[in-house]
Amino acid sequence: MADKIVDARGLTCPLPVVNAKQASEQMKEGEQLTVIVDNEVAVQNLQRFAGYRGFPAESEKSGENEYHVNIQITASSNVIEEKEEEEICTDDCRKEGMVIVLSANVMGTGDEKLGKALMKAFVFALTKQDVLPETILCYNTGAYLTCEGSDSLEDFKALEAEGVNIMTCGTCLDFYGIKDRLAVGVVTNMYDIVQTMENAKKVIRP
Repeated sequence: MADKIVDARGLTCPLPVVNAKQASEQMKEGEQLTVIVDNEVAVQNLQRFAGYRGFPAESEKSGENEYHVNIQITASSNVIEEKEEEEICTDDCRKEGMVIVLSANVMGTGDEKLGKALMKAFVFALTKQDVLPETILCYNTGAYLTCEGSDSLEDFKALEAEGVNIMTCGTCLDFYGIKDRLAVGVVTNMYDIVQTMENAKKVIRP
């Protein structure tokens, strides 16, 4: 029998995992968390989350569009330290040398509406990670992400509040005529962009 139930039906990625993570952090060793979702992709995401944390997990289909993922909270949750010591979070929870490059306001190629939704989900999911990047670079249409009217603006502000450096290309802001709308982070130039990427230990491009 579950000690805590999270109903994540109808929620889009990454909310089922985010809600499960938040619930698990409030639970004690030996307790069971049950997350209810309505699709198999969410089930797989939750199982990966549980595996990453070291939590045993089982899933069952309880209806036509209903799945229960049962996650056992154990003391082996901090597998991050056991697997990759270099990934241990620093005091400010930022990973030195990790740079995320956002060169567009969409994620992937194809339908623009879908691409924007994916990018919004990516930035939101980024705020929920245990270890945050040191720097986020935004250029080309990625410059729109840090400006007024961006659906991700509050998430970028939250990241900046956690100490993440957010840098947006000044040439791009000028080209699109949005420099006066920059609402988070600082304006940067190509020299700094190249230098940041050259010095990075890891560059992530969604």
